[in-house]
Amino acid sequence: MSLRGFFEGVQEFAEATLFAPFNALAELELSNWWLANGVNWIFMLICAAAIVYWIMEIKKYDANDTEYREAKAHGFLGKNSELESNI
Repeated sequence: MSLRGFFEGVQEFAEATLFAPFNALAELELSNWWLANGVNWIFMLICAAAIVYWIMEIKKYDANDTEYREAKAHGFLGKNSELESNI
C-alpha cells in the first residue's frame, strides 16, 4: 500500500462518511431553507439561554459583594501586591 492510496482512502472516508450530514443539509437547503437553517436557530437559542444564565449568575455573585476589588488584588500585577504581603 502506497502513501497515495492511504490518503485517498482517508479522503474517501471523509467524503462518504464524515461529510454526509453536511451534504444532506446542503441538499435540504435547495428544497426548504427554513428547515435547513433550523439547526443554526437551535444553536443560537441555546447560546442565548447560556448567556442569560451566565449574566444572572454574575449578578448574583456581584450582589454578595465578596469580591476583593483593590487595584493590586492579584499577585500577577506586581511583586508588592497586597495579597502577597498578607500571606
